[in-house]
Amino acid sequence: MKGYRRRLHEVLNLTIPGDRHRVIFDILLITLIAANVAAVMLESMDVIYQHYREFFFAFEVFSVIIFTAEYLLRLWVAPEKRRLQKRGLSPLGCRLAWARSPSAVVDFVAFAPFYMLQLGLFGGLDLRFLRALRLLRMFKITRYSHTMTLLLVVLRDNARTLGAVFIVMMILMTLAACGMYLFEHEAQPVAFAHIPAAMWWAFSTLTTVGYGDVTPITSWGKTFGAGITVMGVGMVALPAGILASAFSEQIRLREDLYRQVVDRALADGEISREEESELEETRLNLGLSVDRARYILVGERNQLRGSAVPTCPHCGGMLHTVDATPHTIA
Repeated sequence: MKGYRRRLHEVLNLTIPGDRHRVIFDILLITLIAANVAAVMLESMDVIYQHYREFFFAFEVFSVIIFTAEYLLRLWVAPEKRRLQKRGLSPLGCRLAWARSPSAVVDFVAFAPFYMLQLGLFGGLDLRFLRALRLLRMFKITRYSHTMTLLLVVLRDNARTLGAVFIVMMILMTLAACGMYLFEHEAQPVAFAHIPAAMWWAFSTLTTVGYGDVTPITSWGKTFGAGITVMGVGMVALPAGILASAFSEQIRLREDLYRQVVDRALADGEISREEESELEETRLNLGLSVDRARYILVGERNQLRGSAVPTCPHCGGMLHTVDATPHTIA
């Protein structure tokens, strides 16, 4: 039974080279998620929804069955995850720890509203709102997108910094709204009737969107608006710079972590089947590409061997070099 669980864990979570079952599973699940999003969009068209109501319901039931089975299978194979095993958790503890993870919560939300609706737990809630909840299934696709996973990690790690930037923007927005209200209230009593109404102008200006539906017309208002626009350029660039720097730092840290795992695996000079599986699971958890992971592996192996012969970072084979020693002509 444990062998079946291990194999199912590989199909659900690991990308082993040449494993067709894993590739087929990923393609089918991504297709199902995309079809669900398309179904929600089509259901918003009353003509189509009324005509194909039964088909949409049957497809929803089919999708819920698949998502529920996937969730239960992932819950069952959770004890095979090495990062949970290293914490010394029992099989039940591993499953509970996995169930609390963000990816597991997204998987649960993908099918839970359907059962809650069938049990009448939503009461008289608008069914259109319940249909919109199915759009949350799009977040399941982050499991198959390393870029999205990396983005979520960067946002989580830099939440306090981005929060500070957001607070500064709110302060500037409030000051901009107050200033524009003072300068434009008499000239435009409708557009700038009060400070909350001026917040719309401040928001669109500070974010450099500038819809143009509300603009200052007085000299002082235009001067003040120009200053706010200049400050808005800097405020928009600030979070972009923070995210760009955080992305680079996160990629470097992940490569260093993977390099440490490679060094442990190469401690005896060879990589066993179990160590290869651990490396692949680590690569997936860190969101590294196959080529980048292979490049790190080859580099660490060459450093361990102390080889001066250059090798290809893709296949590991030796590269033939051309003798560049200068020759003299007699």
